[in-house]
Amino acid sequence: MDISNDKSRLQIDVIHLFLSSQSTWAIGIPRDVVERSIDNSLCFGGYEGDQQIAFARVVSDYATFAYLMDVFVLPEHRGRGLSLQLMQAIMAHPQLQALRRFMLASSNARGLYQEFGFRQLANPDIMMEINVPDIYTKT
Repeated sequence: MDISNDKSRLQIDVIHLFLSSQSTWAIGIPRDVVERSIDNSLCFGGYEGDQQIAFARVVSDYATFAYLMDVFVLPEHRGRGLSLQLMQAIMAHPQLQALRRFMLASSNARGLYQEFGFRQLANPDIMMEINVPDIYTKT
């Protein structure tokens, strides 16, 4: 798999279709929201030839904090170690080194992320959030 940060290679249709219909975290997300999220993130596209088969994005100040999100490998390409390759590229990116805090949320790939040093919150009692999980499906 070829991994690139070149946003011009991203296939927005592929990303939007997966996030809006197959993810567990962004069902119903509008295309314009996906486009804005990409515009304001460091993105990683995974490709086989001209076909995009994987994606991840990081929101960061590139100095102290980063948040990894929207990580996926298309279902028909899973089981080949591609998520590991994607994570290796993310963790090696020069702009994501020496951060004080690198966060993510995961309900189903915790083992993968633990391989890269991610752990449960050390002090969950100091963390706060506003969480609206069904924001894209509310009527």
